[in-house]
Amino acid sequence: MIDFDTLEKGQQIGSTTVYVNRADLVRYAGASGDFNPIHFNERFATEVGLPGVIAHGMFTMGAAVQLVSDWAGDPSAVIDYQTRFTKPVPVDDPAGSNPGETPGTAIEITGAIGALDAEARTARVDLSVLVAGTKVLVKAQAVVQL
Repeated sequence: MIDFDTLEKGQQIGSTTVYVNRADLVRYAGASGDFNPIHFNERFATEVGLPGVIAHGMFTMGAAVQLVSDWAGDPSAVIDYQTRFTKPVPVDDPAGSNPGETPGTAIEITGAIGALDAEARTARVDLSVLVAGTKVLVKAQAVVQL
């Protein structure tokens, strides 16, 4: 259990790396009902101007907030979550993976306390979400009720 009174603005809550591969995109499409071909068809994705197959935006958003849910210890403690999508998350063809490497695209996520509201006993967690050193989400902020 997190003690609100020990939190400070700027305090890191942790970091993680989530790997996404094309099989994950197929499973996500089935679960979400989002069968847009940009998420599985290389030719289609490049024809519409994308760098290749890209991850679903909501997949990326969900992967990022998991860090906050894990930190809070209860997913229902996250009472608000917002972000802006800035760059697509390209997911390479697994045939290009080297044996022994973790397959997929690495999404690097870090979180820090951005603001505290003592009256409401909430903490705003600011997330940094990067792929290959490039921000793919900006203003990714989750409010946690403690």
